[in-house]
Amino acid sequence: MPGFGAWVAVASGGAIGSVARFWLTGAMTALTGPRFPWGTLLINVVGSFAIGLVAGFTLTPVRMGVHPDIRIFLMTGICGGFTTFSAFSLQSLELLQAGDIAPAFGYMLGSVVLCLVAVWGGWLLGRV
Repeated sequence: MPGFGAWVAVASGGAIGSVARFWLTGAMTALTGPRFPWGTLLINVVGSFAIGLVAGFTLTPVRMGVHPDIRIFLMTGICGGFTTFSAFSLQSLELLQAGDIAPAFGYMLGSVVLCLVAVWGGWLLGRV
């Protein structure tokens, strides 16, 4: 069970990431219009880059040492609040780097297809 510091790190980072996502979505919609979700696409790309950058700097033995609560604040908190797509991207990369090619593509395909089916099912149920 994580300590209280980890919970605070996730909660505070999540608040920052969520507010940033809300702001950037609104800014992009105001800039480009509501027809295409440019804000969400930008958030997913920036969040994926950010979690990869933090992981690259901190999760390899030869890189800088960072307190686990700082890493949790950045990766689970800020990046997770900003976009959960970043976690999906990092986990896919880790599977590929481990040589687990079939599981990686299964995870990627399964995530996209199953999530689209789930959102459609939720939408249908919500319309009942």
